[in-house]
Amino acid sequence: MQALAAVLYQAKEPLVLETVEVLPPGPGEITVRMMAAGVCHSDLHVMKGDLAMKTPIILGHEGAGIVEEIGKGVTSVQPGDHVIPIWRMSCGRCEYCLGGRPALCDVGTAMRFTGLMPDGQTRFRNAAGESILHYAGVSTFSQRSTMPEAAAVKIPTSVSFEHAALIGCGVITGYGAVMHATRVMPGSSVAVIGCGGIGLNIVQTARLAGATTIIAVDRVPAKLAYAKTMGATHLVDACENDPVAAVKDLTGGRGVDHAFEAIGLAEPIEQAYDMTKKGGICVVVGIAPPEARARINVNQLVYAEKTLKGSIYGSTRPRLDLLTLIDLHAQGKIDLDSLLTRTYPLSQINEAYAALDRGEVARSLVMPQEG
Repeated sequence: MQALAAVLYQAKEPLVLETVEVLPPGPGEITVRMMAAGVCHSDLHVMKGDLAMKTPIILGHEGAGIVEEIGKGVTSVQPGDHVIPIWRMSCGRCEYCLGGRPALCDVGTAMRFTGLMPDGQTRFRNAAGESILHYAGVSTFSQRSTMPEAAAVKIPTSVSFEHAALIGCGVITGYGAVMHATRVMPGSSVAVIGCGGIGLNIVQTARLAGATTIIAVDRVPAKLAYAKTMGATHLVDACENDPVAAVKDLTGGRGVDHAFEAIGLAEPIEQAYDMTKKGGICVVVGIAPPEARARINVNQLVYAEKTLKGSIYGSTRPRLDLLTLIDLHAQGKIDLDSLLTRTYPLSQINEAYAALDRGEVARSLVMPQEG
């Protein structure tokens, strides 16, 4: 099979649009025709070189599509089924999977860092016959992608591909940070530093959970406006105000019950921790460069009984939580339409990432079948 794909050959260089060969699915694998793919900061980190990955590689980890072909032994999906790829595939058997923490599964972690399928091979080839690596096991920036059966969740055909793609990463990560990494209770106070795709979903899930004070912090006025639409009760422009002082002023000097950092930089992590009240919980969701180090007042862990924790994939169980989010959207409790700012054909993927880097969008999608 052939497909048009966006290939990263070198960090800090544009993605290259080219036709690649997609190998058919082997045992326990499926091939998915991608219908929508999310434009996410995680891929941008790789493109910029902040997150090192071997190349050439086809990026994209957030998406939705249609199963085209299945390999031997596949039982959970059939050709024609609609699916959301899981960018942290789990084996279902290890201590993390059995303990309800599938995002920590070693199989998914290995796929993420090696760019290889579980058998140590790839399913993409370029025109020169060279292997192209997979990103997070799913590579949604290709019109077709072969992946493990365990890396896809069947969804109702009534769900639009645009909505499904949004749910696959930004929505579920923000939702899980609020509902699983910490438990925001009715009447609690929340601060969110970074109002991109994940931060906006932390905001709207905090609203869903019943938080009465939701403080959005960002440097980009447009992102703060998006946060207000999602349910933020207060907005803090970090270019004009000290975020920690502003949050404490809004909470009677105490700080918030739950602070979330959704950028992935040392300074906002420190700020999120400092604006957390006594006994509160600070959750780091943003992906930071490997060399990043945050300076934390360790005494506050003891004297103030603060909790500092990280969360990958929202600490969720994707096979369950993706379907829960679909139901919540159907009930009008999760807003997906306001998240989607723009769509682009696959041929304009570099323009899509330039807009993301400039902070112009809440969330955008590329539509692989549009070329």
